[in-house]
Amino acid sequence: QLQLAESGGGLVQSGGSLTLSCIASGSTLDVYAVAWFRQAPGKEREEVSCMNNPHLGNIYYADSVKGRFNISRDNAKHTVYLQMNGLKSGDTATYYCAAGNLLHCRQQGFTHEPWYWGKGTQVTVSS
Repeated sequence: QLQLAESGGGLVQSGGSLTLSCIASGSTLDVYAVAWFRQAPGKEREEVSCMNNPHLGNIYYADSVKGRFNISRDNAKHTVYLQMNGLKSGDTATYYCAAGNLLHCRQQGFTHEPWYWGKGTQVTVSS
């Protein structure tokens, strides 16, 4: 069974950058689509980004992060990244890595609930 572990969260000033990492274990990562979600206190979970593989070529970004965030994956290192630039206070949330069916990441995001989830990493942006 795939296990996911996020890291890289922390406190950053508005306008700053952070890179989140998600390391997979227990199974090979390249057969899954991967995604980042976030949830702020009192708010619903939001899908931030997802991607499948270069062959399928689907990458999704929420409108709120387009042009600022970049998702990438290194299957050889079993790792998914989320590069976050131009951070705003509204980006403050717990960020979760997820993985699911390779075909479920479409241009509108994940079409089904991902199968596997990490425990999350906190990102706090101070103004």
